[in-house]
This record gives sequence, C-alpha cells and structure tokens, in this order.
Amino acid sequence: MKSSEIFLKTSRSDWEEVEPGIKRKILGYDGQLMLVQVHFEKGGIGAEHEHPHSQSTLVASGVFEITIRGLTQKLEKGDAFYVPPNTLHGAVCLEEGELIDAFSPVREDFID
Repeated sequence: MKSSEIFLKTSRSDWEEVEPGIKRKILGYDGQLMLVQVHFEKGGIGAEHEHPHSQSTLVASGVFEITIRGLTQKLEKGDAFYVPPNTLHGAVCLEEGELIDAFSPVREDFID
C-alpha cells in the first residue's frame, strides 16, 4: 500500500467534487489511517451510507445534522462524532462548513 507525502500543503492541492455541494481533499494516509477535509455548501447532503472503516470526525466549521444509527444531533464547530464500522450514518449541512474525517484503515476507495 502506498502512502501520501509526509508534508501536504492544502493550498496547493485540488478539491475533488464528491456530490453536488460537497468536495474533499485527502490530507494524508497510509495503510492504517486516512485524514480527509470535507467542505459542504449549505444544504449539502452526505447521504446515509456505511463502510467497514472506523471513522472519527471533527466539525471544523459550520453547523450539521448528523445521523448515526437513526439518531440525529445538531453539531457545530468544535463538536465531534464517532462512527463504528458498518454503521449507517449521514450528514446534512445547515450552515456552510467543513468536517475533518479520520478513517482506519485507509479508505482505498478514495484513492485514484
């Protein structure tokens, strides 16, 4: 498994559009861990989904409704959430903002 560069300048990397109103940048990874910056426009929807990875997420800015296992909470800057492997979850952006996602192991589906 390859890994990212040791130092990454996000100002020099391009955003990848994921869905309408949602784009991401991969901030670093190896076979065990991946960090991802995700920008949401107001109204952007991260459709409910599940994956075999553990996920821990920091709300870096904005306001989001996060649903995990059918439970929904409104989270804002500084709040965080954890998604166990194979757990249905999704997000709705109420105020434009960014999430910082950490995945373990690496999300190989995010790497071209």
